[in-house]
Amino acid sequence: MASFHTKTFTKYDDWMTPDSAWDNIKQYIPKDKVIWEAFYGNGASGSHLKDMGFNVIHEDNLDFFENDRGDIVVSNPPFTKVPDVLKRLVELDKPFIMIMQSSKINTQYFRKLFSNNENHIQIIIPRKRIQFQKLVNGEIDENQEKKCNFDCFYYCWKIGLPKDIVWLSD
Repeated sequence: MASFHTKTFTKYDDWMTPDSAWDNIKQYIPKDKVIWEAFYGNGASGSHLKDMGFNVIHEDNLDFFENDRGDIVVSNPPFTKVPDVLKRLVELDKPFIMIMQSSKINTQYFRKLFSNNENHIQIIIPRKRIQFQKLVNGEIDENQEKKCNFDCFYYCWKIGLPKDIVWLSD
């Protein structure tokens, strides 16, 4: 299995999480848990979570499928690996907050994993589309402007949000 280094992402997986995506949900990320930001990308996501005051494990060369770190996973997983990532998280019984396309909730694998699970999925719906940062040759493409053409939710499992659907407001 790939360790999800930026250089091993497929062309669909090299979208990095902007700081604003984590800033928007800071109040919903458990402060008393060790966070595993399991997908390194360019390293900025884990660094920002640390800067926000969270205790974060975020290491390059650490294969998600071969390791189990922290109390909770907070991440933007490689979109092409989402079915395998979710299956592993459920097998590990690992709480998570994952940024994934809103359409994931309609897939068969998602329904199989969570429809009969006693710990149901909760969703945080962003105010607007998250503008992920495209990596080109290992660097953020500064010429990219609002090119994100898909909507995402924050899918939460075993987090204990105050409501099953949380709408972020301005």
